[in-house]
Amino acid sequence: MLWVHVMIHVNEADVDAFRQASLENARQSREELGIAQFDLVQQRDDPTRFVLIEVYRDAEAPLRHKETAHYQKWRDSVAPMMASPRTSISYQLC
Repeated sequence: MLWVHVMIHVNEADVDAFRQASLENARQSREELGIAQFDLVQQRDDPTRFVLIEVYRDAEAPLRHKETAHYQKWRDSVAPMMASPRTSISYQLC
């Protein structure tokens, strides 16, 4: 299993559109065989900051995920909404 946290800072004017696009991407991502969990969380004290919590069943699953049409649509549609480039951290179970 592989855990990935993707930290995202969006422009204030784009919060609602980003949330909507990201929730749709998460919904479709959960249907992928290689994904065990895919959630979007929003920071309580700064609604422009989000984290995608992605849990993959194997090391190849993130690559397969990035090949899906719904991921590519999300990536392209939210790119102009970001206040800064997104960052990610990968984790493994101890």
